[in-house]
Amino acid sequence: MPKITLVNDGSTYEFQPEEVPYGGHGKPLSLLDLAEHFGFHLEHACGGSCACTTCHVIIKKGDNHLSGMEEDEQDRLDMAPGLTLHSRLGCQCIVQGDVEFEIPSWNRNYVSEGGGSMNLGDAIPNPKK
Repeated sequence: MPKITLVNDGSTYEFQPEEVPYGGHGKPLSLLDLAEHFGFHLEHACGGSCACTTCHVIIKKGDNHLSGMEEDEQDRLDMAPGLTLHSRLGCQCIVQGDVEFEIPSWNRNYVSEGGGSMNLGDAIPNPKK
C-alpha cells in the first residue's frame, strides 16, 4: 500500500490508489489530489492546472515513485522560488509508491495576500494600495 509522508509535521497517509476518489484538483493521485483527499493544506491558486507555482513541494525521498516530469511542469517550475533538484509541482506529480515531501515554509499564495502575480511577486503594483 503506497504512503505519502509530509515531512513538515511527520504525518503519514496510506492509501489504496483504486479507493481514492478524484477530487478535481491537479492530476488524479497527484500530491495535491491526495492532500485534498486527506485534508492537509497544499496551496493551489490555479486549481491544480499547472498555471502557477503555489503547490511547489520538495521531494525528500521517493523521487522514483512519482510520475515523470512533463515539459509544462518543468517550464512552470523554472519560476518557483527556492527551486531545488528535487522540486516538483504537487498538482502534476502522480504518486506511484512511497514518497516523503516537504512544503516549503515560504510557499504562500501571493495573489490572495494582495501581492502581484505569483510569478512576479510584488513587481506588479496592486491598484488597491
